[in-house]
Amino acid sequence: MAPRPANTPAAANSEPTLAPAVEKCWQRAAAPAEWNLKREEFQAALERSVAHRFPPPVPDAKHNVRKVRAYLETLHVADIALARACSAGSAEAWDFFVAQFRQELYRAARAIAGDGNARELADSLYADLYGLRESEGRRKSLFDYFHGRSKLSTWLRAVLAQRHVDEIRRTQKTEPLESESGEERNEIASRAVDFAASQAPNTANLLPDPDRAKYLAILQAALTITLDVLDPRDRLRLAYYYADDLTLADVGRLLGEHEATASRNLERTRRDIRRRVETALRDDKKMSEAQVRQCCEYARGEWPFDLAAGLRSDRPRATDSRSPEKAGELSAED
Repeated sequence: MAPRPANTPAAANSEPTLAPAVEKCWQRAAAPAEWNLKREEFQAALERSVAHRFPPPVPDAKHNVRKVRAYLETLHVADIALARACSAGSAEAWDFFVAQFRQELYRAARAIAGDGNARELADSLYADLYGLRESEGRRKSLFDYFHGRSKLSTWLRAVLAQRHVDEIRRTQKTEPLESESGEERNEIASRAVDFAASQAPNTANLLPDPDRAKYLAILQAALTITLDVLDPRDRLRLAYYYADDLTLADVGRLLGEHEATASRNLERTRRDIRRRVETALRDDKKMSEAQVRQCCEYARGEWPFDLAAGLRSDRPRATDSRSPEKAGELSAED
């Protein structure tokens, strides 16, 4: 495994303050002995999950440990153990996986692709899950991309949906836009994307996606422009709450508002920001509805922006503390 930067949350997993949380996850996972899963392998899977959820830059160490501990408690650790054991090549774990999930995969494939292509879609997943390709002397398994934020069954259904969409997009380059049934392929792809999102809201970044970096860059540019033209009072309220990490009561006191009023105004501003950003993506960037949804899903899955920098301006500063935990709220508003 490639060396991990020292300032990532995953690197902090070796710190004594996180050791009890990791041990608790190991006990909760309760991996059967016949899987031959080592604790170190399981912990490495946890570290990958944490590194994926909290990319650098990260907050101070004390705050970081608190966040990681809370995150570990939300993971589906039994499924992480199964995925890691399968990835490591345990025949017993693989047999358990096939017995537990094969029929469910077929059912999900039928819901996504219809009866005609369901078995082919589901069976195409097994080679990559098992890991027939090798990289740096070890098998490269699709299970390595499972981070435990959703159930393994949910993640698998979303992977199937994504694969179906990818295949439709590939064939669009060489085949007519309409299928034999007369349905437009874009509409079929859109339904598959919606299926994946409904099944796995935390799996927007299931697999490496070449469009992700491009979409996030476009989204960040639209968000920056939107923040720049906000009403000054709304911008100041956002800055106090997100950049300075103040409580609603403190924000209200500084702006002469009741705490409830400050909360309502923040919610109104978030909705307005989302509306303006989505309008910019559609009108200025000529994105389709499916592409706009994909941008939002990328941001929900892993918020990569420094919102504090976007809100920095000449204004009274109440404190130097900042919390990136609140940043994702802007992308999560409906």
